[in-house]
Amino acid sequence: MTSIRFTKEAFLDIEDAALWYEHQRQGLSFDFELCLEVGIQEISRTPLAFQKKYKQVYVQFINRFPYGIHYIIKNDLITVIGVFHTSRSPKDWSSRIL
Repeated sequence: MTSIRFTKEAFLDIEDAALWYEHQRQGLSFDFELCLEVGIQEISRTPLAFQKKYKQVYVQFINRFPYGIHYIIKNDLITVIGVFHTSRSPKDWSSRIL
């Protein structure tokens, strides 16, 4: 298992999405967070198995929700730089590359 860290912006992305889903239907944010957790576990097990979207940025799309976990790998550290809705422009996350 590889170490994973989240940027502050990634945490804010997750919080915004969870709040939006909870506003849509009580308990839906919990479902979103469970699917996100499964996605993070998959990344941790096989970080190179997912699509390389932009230069060194990989994306793992989560189940049931139109979101991708955007991350980079440096040495043995995975850094999640964002959790974005699939309709968002790549410009939104490309500026977050460390």
